[in-house]
Amino acid sequence: MKSRSIAPMAVPAGVVGIVLLLVVPLPAPLLDVLIAVNITASLVILLTSMYVKRPLDFSVFPSLILVFTLFRLGLNVASTRLVLRDGYAGQVIDAFGHFVVGGSLVIGLVIFLILVVIQFAVITNGAGRVAEVGARFTLDAMPGKQMAIDADLNSGLIDEDTARQRRADVAAEADFYGAMDGGSKFVKGDAIAGIVITVINLVGGFVIGMVQMKMSAGDALQRFSLLTIGDGLVTQIPALLLSVSTGIVVTRATASGDLGTAAAKQLMQSRTALLIAGGGAVALALLPGMPKLPFMLVGCALIFAAQRAKATQAKDAAAAEKAALPSPTAPPADTPEQLIEQMRVHTLEILLAPDLVDLVGAGPDADLLARVRGLRRKTALELGIVVPPVRTRDSVDLPRSTYVVKIAGVEVGRGEAPGGRMLALGDDLSSLPGTAVHEPVFGLPGKWVPAELRHAAEMSGATVVDRVSVLITHLGALITQNAARLLGREDVRVLTESVKRVNPSVVEELVPSLLSLGEVQRVLQGLLAEEVPIRDLGRIYEALALRARVSTEPEGLVEAARAALGPALASSYVQEGVIRVLTLDPALEQSLVESLRPGDQGTHLLVDPHRLDAVLAQLRSSVATAEADGRAVVLVCAPAIRPALHRLVALGLPRLPVLSYAEVTGAGVSVETVGVVRGDHAIAA
Repeated sequence: MKSRSIAPMAVPAGVVGIVLLLVVPLPAPLLDVLIAVNITASLVILLTSMYVKRPLDFSVFPSLILVFTLFRLGLNVASTRLVLRDGYAGQVIDAFGHFVVGGSLVIGLVIFLILVVIQFAVITNGAGRVAEVGARFTLDAMPGKQMAIDADLNSGLIDEDTARQRRADVAAEADFYGAMDGGSKFVKGDAIAGIVITVINLVGGFVIGMVQMKMSAGDALQRFSLLTIGDGLVTQIPALLLSVSTGIVVTRATASGDLGTAAAKQLMQSRTALLIAGGGAVALALLPGMPKLPFMLVGCALIFAAQRAKATQAKDAAAAEKAALPSPTAPPADTPEQLIEQMRVHTLEILLAPDLVDLVGAGPDADLLARVRGLRRKTALELGIVVPPVRTRDSVDLPRSTYVVKIAGVEVGRGEAPGGRMLALGDDLSSLPGTAVHEPVFGLPGKWVPAELRHAAEMSGATVVDRVSVLITHLGALITQNAARLLGREDVRVLTESVKRVNPSVVEELVPSLLSLGEVQRVLQGLLAEEVPIRDLGRIYEALALRARVSTEPEGLVEAARAALGPALASSYVQEGVIRVLTLDPALEQSLVESLRPGDQGTHLLVDPHRLDAVLAQLRSSVATAEADGRAVVLVCAPAIRPALHRLVALGLPRLPVLSYAEVTGAGVSVETVGVVRGDHAIAA
């Protein structure tokens, strides 16, 4: 039978065997084997707890505590039965009773009591307290960790599978510390049971020796006491090893390596401490009456370790200095190449106030560059464009705690991210200290609260966001709003080449025979300006190839591409299988069609300003009513007036999507009309 098929049966069979220990008498040789297994397995668990890199790597440990506690109690029962019945419980217990404690009852009792005090009063109590506090803090930190995972997922830093794994790790960590809290109670109970069983064995053995075996009081006490002490030591030593393992596992903090490596690295980090300790040991050796050799050996070893630490630190410093030196091939700062680089206008740029430079450093709250990389990946998957590299630099001209986002050298947004603070978002933040602000993307009310009050803010019902998440969310919104400006000619060429590799016929038909690369860029920019993803470039190019045979007018090309993407466009606004729409009154729509006029930048609607204000007011009221009920709505109209109407609506309602009838009906979903904009009513309003 293979080991994989044995493993699922080993533990259940072992637990059944442990239960049998409680009722079935064992021969002394078999008890010796089981005691050896108990001691060796406890040693393996202790060493394993030292080499795990994080507690979750040993998640089965709480269950092992229960199983081995039951195992030791079963061995206690089996050994007690042999001691009281035969006056002999195997060679292991006899060896511990005679050889280990020197055959002395007093020495055995003292050693046993010392082990019990160490385990019960020191290690078990400490490990239980650490497990209890760790479980409490882990549970309290779960909401914040879940929000951090969601923020990383929303910014694109991680994918859905990684987020799911991290959420599982957070839940497993909470379950682990909760189980360790209960497991420590098993260890504590085991120590108490060991004391009680030893007392029972002492009294019972003394009585049986005198009454049943007709021994004298001294012989009975000597014989059964040594066996009882040997039995207690045999079980308490593995219990002590398991208690130490418990303490090691629950006290592991942020060390990334095993216990030995982490301890050696951290103890050797201070050369001064090693020198002082070594000098102190040498000084103790010089005191009259002190043994000189032990203290001199220890002192010299510490001084030698300090010299090794000095050499290691010097080597690390030299490596860091070498890495910081400029490359010998780098041009001087005043060369034409360097000046041209400084003159170049970067497509996308983040300027940070000097006190925000720590956002690009090292630490859990300083992962701006990694989050920017994740945002670029997320934007590429959602919009279909490759965002150019984001240049990040500091600027002494900015006010304190301020950041600015620039596109092609022009500021498109700015915000604040005070150091040592986190943004709490919610409706009732009056109980929290801090500066009241509005979140830069959605305009939600919030406060920048001290980072140490994060838990208090979460308990009050607020959503707490770190500084990097605030900046990344703002940057993502700005990129989406300005995606058309970020799409350059070279980007279009790269995208077209990628389409050509999988669909060469459509590209060869479209570019350059029907449209130039610049005209394709203009169409794609038109789509992005209305936040239409261009991921399905093959379908877009097919629609452009058909339309370009009739007309190369940009607005018509954009509408042709939208028609091809119609089902995908409408599906993004579907809620519960229904798309909720606002429509125009037929009379109003007919009047808008009649007011349509061509122009250099596309078609226009020649509408009286008062009438336009009234229409926008009614639209604004209808949208507010729908949003209050948690419903998303879109405005639908005739395809002929959709582009011009969208430009007008964007003046007052920039977030209201405007779709044509063809785009909505082609999605194959239910359509629910939630309002009708009537021209006469709008004018009367």
